[in-house]
Amino acid sequence: MDYASSEAPSARSHGTDMLLPHGARGVKVVIVGGFGVGKTTMVGSVSEIPPLTTEETMTQAGVGIDHNPGAEGKNTTTVAMDFGRISINRELILYLFGTPGQERFWFLWNGIFEGALGAVVLVDTRRVEVCFEVITRLEDRRVPFVVAVNTFPEAPEYRLEELRSALALSDTVPIVTCDARDRASCRDALLSLMVYLCTLAAQETV
Repeated sequence: MDYASSEAPSARSHGTDMLLPHGARGVKVVIVGGFGVGKTTMVGSVSEIPPLTTEETMTQAGVGIDHNPGAEGKNTTTVAMDFGRISINRELILYLFGTPGQERFWFLWNGIFEGALGAVVLVDTRRVEVCFEVITRLEDRRVPFVVAVNTFPEAPEYRLEELRSALALSDTVPIVTCDARDRASCRDALLSLMVYLCTLAAQETV
């Protein structure tokens, strides 16, 4: 899908100045997950500006290197990052950075996570196991995160508490469902992250 021609409002509708409005705060948020879980789709769905994507067609060069069980039909991949923006309100603007999913591009995560306030981990219930390493990396970096289960058609359905147990998540880590194709659903997932970050900040001040 070419998000540059999607129905998302253009930057012009928010003023010609691409810089932050006076008094607004920009926050960096990372959308992370394994290959093919919907990161590029989520950034494109929720962004209020035409998103920057770095998708390239997959070639035979990846045969024997990339391990993509459950996503064999996918023929493009993010090789650097996706970027978008969404205004939560007049005071808060989220800058969204989607990470590459294939493990051979994970070295790029170091730069992408620099300065990030938090992350959304997208999960595909057909391939829950690909999230283990992703979550471990976030925990090692001490990056707060929420888990968003992307509701793919025909994907197995599990109770959220079952997934919490399978992913060995703390009881405090929020886990929600979302549809990466739906703007409102993606917005709600991002709002759950903001609420979680506010909760953590309040706990630190006690």
